[in-house]
Amino acid sequence: MRRKRLLWQLFPSYLVVILLSLVAATWYASNTARQFFWDQTSEALETRAKSLQWYVATDAPASDPARADALCKEMEKATGDRITIILPTGKVIGDSDHDPATMENHGDRFEVQEALAGKVGRHVRESPTLQVPMMYVAVSTTDREGNRLVIRAARPLSHISGAIRDLELRIAFAGIIIALAAAAISLWVSRRIARPIEEVKRGVARLAAGELGYRLAVPSADEIASLAEMLNEMAGQLADRMRLIATQRNEQEAVFASMTEGVLAVDTHERVLRMNRSAGKFLNIDPAAAQGKPLLEIIRNMELKEFVARALKSGEPTEGEIHLRQDGEQWLQAHGATLQDAAGQRLGALVVLNDVTRIRRLEGFRREFVANVSHELRTPITSIKGFVETLLDGAIREPESAEKFLAIIARQAERMNAIIGDLLLLSRLEQDGDAVTLQAADVPVCGILEGAVQLCRPKAEARQISISARCEEGLRARVNAALIEQAVANLLDNAVKYSEPGRAVRVEAVQRGGRVAVVVQDEGCGIAPEHLSRIFERFYRVDKGRSRDLGGTGLGLAIVKHIVQAHGGSVAVESTPGKGSTFTLSLPASAAAPRGE
Repeated sequence: MRRKRLLWQLFPSYLVVILLSLVAATWYASNTARQFFWDQTSEALETRAKSLQWYVATDAPASDPARADALCKEMEKATGDRITIILPTGKVIGDSDHDPATMENHGDRFEVQEALAGKVGRHVRESPTLQVPMMYVAVSTTDREGNRLVIRAARPLSHISGAIRDLELRIAFAGIIIALAAAAISLWVSRRIARPIEEVKRGVARLAAGELGYRLAVPSADEIASLAEMLNEMAGQLADRMRLIATQRNEQEAVFASMTEGVLAVDTHERVLRMNRSAGKFLNIDPAAAQGKPLLEIIRNMELKEFVARALKSGEPTEGEIHLRQDGEQWLQAHGATLQDAAGQRLGALVVLNDVTRIRRLEGFRREFVANVSHELRTPITSIKGFVETLLDGAIREPESAEKFLAIIARQAERMNAIIGDLLLLSRLEQDGDAVTLQAADVPVCGILEGAVQLCRPKAEARQISISARCEEGLRARVNAALIEQAVANLLDNAVKYSEPGRAVRVEAVQRGGRVAVVVQDEGCGIAPEHLSRIFERFYRVDKGRSRDLGGTGLGLAIVKHIVQAHGGSVAVESTPGKGSTFTLSLPASAAAPRGE
């Protein structure tokens, strides 16, 4: 059904009502006026007919038709009305307008019959003689001889019709003027009624467009005012709810986006519903681009596909591990649960992914560490056990062999002691790193270098290797002096071990910005590039056989790294095979130390 504006529904209705009212009023007024004139004419004719009864009663017109006709003509001259005298038989004996002899019998006339019945006969019809509408009023009477007669008075209604038409024209003209005025007023009233509703409509459209801060003007009409007030109240409540929903959504989005765990929601057809940034990072895809797409289309990993299918099928929480091989190996711990609506209908599945790559690698390091420790300790223990068994078998009675075997046992025991000592130091550095940092103080760096050089000089002289130290005067650092001296000594000891006789080892301390750089450089065999990323791991050896022959525990560089990290610093290495290596320790400078370039 075609919709119309309220104005064009109200205004035509008002206009139709007004026009119908005017037509009804015109018709009623016209009929009332016509009836009034007819009643007046009827009364006048009745009076006229009755006034002739006296003349008839004093005369004998029934016996003298000529006298009756003359009386009718005299009365017409006096009154202007047509007068007719009729015998009970219907014969006309007198008429003011025509010759009675030429007139037809009037016995069948309605008014004549009524008069003969003792009533006042009234009738309106077109006169066959005059061919004009006439009103006839007839009364019965008797003349002086006792003859019964009917006296009929008639008057043409043409003047009444003309007056009625004039009245109708006047009423119609006035009605048109009134209709136009009423139409204008009804249009104004319709606009006045429709305007507040139109304003409410425009206001509701603005509210529907999202302008919840807009308020409708309250009109004077009580019904529309109540509607506007209720809409304003509804808009306020809706705005509050929208703000609450937006706040909750933003909070959920913030929590969802900031979660370190990857969250992936799929529907029952394994299409992606939602995915946070962590899940996108784990799976190496764009969360926005993945929304609405099948899971297998965005990531081709059958382990994840099978886990999601299992989570969708199972009604219980599901756990599993997913192995990814993209940009290196990655392990994800997956937890899955079904998504349900308020009615309990299954909507899909929610998968939470935790990156356990570091844990798996740490477990690998732990296993490797345990294996390395076991291997490192087993070698001296096996040696000690073997030589003890040899001594117990009789070698102890051979002084030269016994002394040689005991020296080997002592050396292996010292090696075990060194390994255990280094392990204890590493454990303390890992557990109490913050405490070590708190024990730091502003100390001169030059003194630390000199102490480390003195510790390593005897071994260097035995291998005919020179050690030189250079330090900027007044250079100070906020460190634990004993630990940094041990770290520098470990680097110098490695440099001496892996340098050929006659080579030189240099240690230097300089200030670089707000840091103190301690550089240890040797001219040894160097380190191949593939080993540089792992040389600071525990028990990692570039040349395992040579390292053990030189008496190393495999923990020296790991200790260096942990000591420097405990001070908030870093360690770096540069090496070229066959030309030597350069180790650099970056340490925090003293707050009072001058800043260099």
